[in-house]
Amino acid sequence: MNIKIITDSCCDLPLSFVESHSDLLHVLGMPIQIQNREVIDDLGKTYKHKDFYDLLRQGIMPTTSQINSYRFECAFRDCVKEGKEAIYLGFTSGMSGTYNSAMLAKQAVLEDYPDAVIQIVDTLSASIGQGAIIVDALKLANQGRNANEIALWAESIKLKTQHWFGVDDLNYLKNGGRISHFSAIVGSMLNVKPTLGVGNDGRIKPFGNVRGRKKSIAQLASKFETHYQKSSSAAVIVGHGNCEEDAIALADAIKEINPEVPLMISELSMTIASHVGPNMIAVAFIGDEREE
Repeated sequence: MNIKIITDSCCDLPLSFVESHSDLLHVLGMPIQIQNREVIDDLGKTYKHKDFYDLLRQGIMPTTSQINSYRFECAFRDCVKEGKEAIYLGFTSGMSGTYNSAMLAKQAVLEDYPDAVIQIVDTLSASIGQGAIIVDALKLANQGRNANEIALWAESIKLKTQHWFGVDDLNYLKNGGRISHFSAIVGSMLNVKPTLGVGNDGRIKPFGNVRGRKKSIAQLASKFETHYQKSSSAAVIVGHGNCEEDAIALADAIKEINPEVPLMISELSMTIASHVGPNMIAVAFIGDEREE
């Protein structure tokens, strides 16, 4: 293959999946600051997810930062030296400056290699929504599509990439500025589980509340039933924040709706977990137009 699909650890794909597609896929890890040191999110390879979630449950609050342009430049230059086209399908610009870092790196590489093919797509997606795009992009690459063709496809479907998730602890959203301090206190007292998604601007949006975990899972399954195209073979990913039993329950509910759906379960990376906390449950897929 003369193409390399590059993404970042916000894609929340399983490490085993990434490693099995290493000929086509390269994942750049987001930097995480935790307990006075910086680690690179490599999807649990060197810093085990269980250890990270244990720290979250102890009340330790990590912070994240964007991938700098130098690391993108190195990745793009490696592709050029290997005679490969590069396409970066990245974390939404609505939540990070990482897309801008990739653009700066592209310009730097093109100054030295003006004929290089480097495509960059702001997916306006995050977490397993971004992951769902990557999974189907890999299928296209295996069919022989080049970077330009995959970029056109990604641009055409990115606002059809559905993200639906529920969180267990509202304080993480409060600390990230997604909801007010008052809403977090009241919601926690009333056992409110907000359902959130990603809007056309690539930012998190609230889409209502339910009370209790079972109702939250049922609502996520309902969103799948509403927005997944019945004739589709697009990948469906169920994501979870170290709560596998809930993920299996959601996956089972989805399978009852559509037994033929290609479904993957993935534990959320350190990057995303830093912002939503443990016990988040989510489903993502390419479907119809996003709700606004």
